[in-house]
Amino acid sequence: MNIKPSGAFDAISTGVQDIVPASWQNTASRHRGWFLAGALLLLAALVWYFFPSSPKPAPPKAVSVTVAKATIHDVPVSITALGAAQAWTSVTILAQVSGKLLTVNFAEGSDVKAGQVLAQIDPAPYRAVLLQAEGALKRDQALLANARIDLERYRALVAQNAVSQQIYATQAALVKQDEGTVLLDQGQVDAANVNLGWTTITSPVTGRVGVRLVDAGNLVSASGSIGSTPATASATSNAPASGSNSNSGIVIVNQIEPIAVTFTVPQGQFQRLVELSDSFRKPMATKAISQETGASLGNGELSIADNRVDPSTGTVQLKARFPNTDRKLWPGQFVNVELTLQVLSHATTVPVAAVNQGPNGAFLYVVGQNKTVTARPVVVGWTQGDTAVIKDGGVRVGEIVVTDGQMILKPGSLVRIIQPGGATAKRQTT
Repeated sequence: MNIKPSGAFDAISTGVQDIVPASWQNTASRHRGWFLAGALLLLAALVWYFFPSSPKPAPPKAVSVTVAKATIHDVPVSITALGAAQAWTSVTILAQVSGKLLTVNFAEGSDVKAGQVLAQIDPAPYRAVLLQAEGALKRDQALLANARIDLERYRALVAQNAVSQQIYATQAALVKQDEGTVLLDQGQVDAANVNLGWTTITSPVTGRVGVRLVDAGNLVSASGSIGSTPATASATSNAPASGSNSNSGIVIVNQIEPIAVTFTVPQGQFQRLVELSDSFRKPMATKAISQETGASLGNGELSIADNRVDPSTGTVQLKARFPNTDRKLWPGQFVNVELTLQVLSHATTVPVAAVNQGPNGAFLYVVGQNKTVTARPVVVGWTQGDTAVIKDGGVRVGEIVVTDGQMILKPGSLVRIIQPGGATAKRQTT
């Protein structure tokens, strides 16, 4: 369809008006208006059909995320294990001689000092034995003195050829025999003194006594048994008195200040411990933690390692020393142990939740100034609780990283922070 220019169209219209009556001209003018309107509508339809307008793009939808800041900390590198507290020194008090237990001189569950009297065995039989040994010693000492006087007399007579050499030699042998008898008697006296001293039972260590295992009035023996038949005044005998029943002693004394905590580590970690502690010549910080509440029960030092690897478990037993002045640790108590290997000074840290794993390794989503995220590859050097130490990577202290919501993120995504300015979570002890 060809549309003539408006000027030509007006000339034709003027010519028509000259030869057409006026009434017809009015009708033609109306027809011309409708014709022009239809042509314009048709033209607009063609333009719309062949040149459609492109819609405006919708703005991107922001993803809701929680964030935290990369911070700098001194991070202790530690390992955890299950441990058990035990007395630093545990002594079972046993009778070293047999006899009747006269008194028990301690209150159950009380503290005792080293050398404090705990019990008393009837000393009378042992005093009698000591008296007999001392009497025999004095008798044989007198015989020895007389034999020595005779020996000197025979020596003078032999010089004068008044007695034979045989008589002199016999007397010299008698002196030697009496000297041996005196030594034997002296040994009997010493043994009797030892046994008499053992009738008074003292604590060898400073600690806390437990429940009394035997009452006064019982007959005790050196084997640690009690019975109803009298025992002899002999020295330590391994045979229990007849009619006796087995017992573990008189009382147990546990040293709980300091106290020990024992635990095991795999042999692979043990090699690292040996290196960091210079073969345990340098103490390593150790913490005991309650299994029930997670509260700290005390700080100690590890300096003792067993001399072998247990072949059945592949572990090595370690022993840490705790001052335990507040007595939060008790022998037999199970605890969690946190052993600090080293401290990473001024380490860049982020929450563990911020670290993502991709086909090329670990990375973080870092939020920029325009609220869009960028993926930054990182190398995690150590994870302690809910804190990750960034050993190498493109994150700087103070930058904001995404900790939740990153599953639907991609580089360049727009985010909406619902937990702005969150600091790196505190390390959590396990």
